Amino acid sequence: MNKYSTKLAVLMLAATLGTASLPLAAQPANAALAPITSQDLQGAINELSRLGIIHGYQDGSMRMQNDITRAELAKLVALTFGLEGPPALPAHITDTLPSHWSFPYAAALASLDIMQAEDGRFDPSGSVTNAELVQIVAKALKRDVKSVHYWAEPFFSENDSTTRGEAAFLLDKARHAIPSANAKITHVRALNAITLIVTFDAPLTAENEAFAQAKEDFVFTNGLTLTNMPRLKTGSIATYIVPTSVQQPGATYTLAYKGKDAGSFAGNADKLDMTEVRQVANDTFELEALKANGVVDYGYVISAYSAGRGENAFILDENNRADGVEYQIISSGQAREVTITPEGGQPITAKYVPFTQSTDGKQEPKFRLPEGQVLKPGVTYTVTSDWAQIANPTFVAKEMDPLHIVKAEAASETSIVVTLAEDPGDELFSGRSVELTDAEGNKRTAAYKYSSRKGEAGVFELAQGSKLTAGATYVVTPVGDWAGESKAELTFAP
Repeated sequence: MNKYSTKLAVLMLAATLGTASLPLAAQPANAALAPITSQDLQGAINELSRLGIIHGYQDGSMRMQNDITRAELAKLVALTFGLEGPPALPAHITDTLPSHWSFPYAAALASLDIMQAEDGRFDPSGSVTNAELVQIVAKALKRDVKSVHYWAEPFFSENDSTTRGEAAFLLDKARHAIPSANAKITHVRALNAITLIVTFDAPLTAENEAFAQAKEDFVFTNGLTLTNMPRLKTGSIATYIVPTSVQQPGATYTLAYKGKDAGSFAGNADKLDMTEVRQVANDTFELEALKANGVVDYGYVISAYSAGRGENAFILDENNRADGVEYQIISSGQAREVTITPEGGQPITAKYVPFTQSTDGKQEPKFRLPEGQVLKPGVTYTVTSDWAQIANPTFVAKEMDPLHIVKAEAASETSIVVTLAEDPGDELFSGRSVELTDAEGNKRTAAYKYSSRKGEAGVFELAQGSKLTAGATYVVTPVGDWAGESKAELTFAP
């Protein structure tokens, strides 16, 4: 039995016995692995052949069960993703003559670091493992590895060499994921009170995903607005999680994309299931949501964050299911608000603290009282929201010691590193600023650079246009009372 027949037999057996019989690397994240068939491979080869990407041998055969060589793969990848032009910085390749048919493709991909040519050796006749194929396609497409691996699951086995048919199958899938400036919406539906699921006929370009552009492109009726950029779901071809302002139950909304009607949808009344509220600072509290309860932050299921979230990242299918569980998705916290009411007092609007939605593997978006207001120790507070249902919405405020600055160092002429007495264990730097005062009383302000914290230290960037003066000594103090009356001194010596 040849390699392809052996692999197909294993997959067919797995379909009969269940995925538990497969090696770990071959098991899918979400559902039973659909075995790949020769018809699947032939169909992919026929399509790539029609597009002029793959060609047969002199005898007219495609030999889809043969292992693909690195030279053959370089040509397929270059033609699939339009990378066949002369490279700006040609790679130095010593084991392939410039006159060989594969040289321009190998040189192009090696120069782009999509395929390797260590010490000038491209190894054109060498084989390619499934794992290498996934990495190569991910680099060429500029898409996350987790998504490309997901598309390859019907045939994937970590160290198996890739056949021509398998390479064609993955490339035919991946070419549909090439971003297009002319992408059109094919389907839209409301997932919950603050989230839409929007499918396009092709992925958006980076320019069209950017929030400033997306705000112009996505236009809703009935006062609904886009609150942050659309984010591509991991594993999907062109399906996006789109955060909106709070939808009104029963309202009908119409979406226009780039001035063209993209469909209508009904406002969704479903609130996100949050478990409890906790105080984390004198002016800040957090809402907790649990994956175990079927709630997931969008950061764990979007292509842009899949690498940074490590083992916490996973793939939801088109029904937002994984491992038999249907998940609610918390979309971006940008511009979110909740109401916090002290017992016997007036409601207060608390606003989301940027980049605190999901840190350290937890789903705990934080909200802060208006500047100058604090939680009063001993008072019971209740938190309510028009987009979240909180199982335990009350807490009794307690006196909490402010953070304590013990050191400040210049990282550059425009940024400093502020160190606390101990690791706060969370993003309590977020939204905070410090003031730098020199010997003459001149003041500069620096704001925390979101997500820069490492343990007890975080980076603060000076206001635009402001720089440290060489040889000057500054006293660094907190703006507000988030770090009490603590301070530190630094001298800028570039």
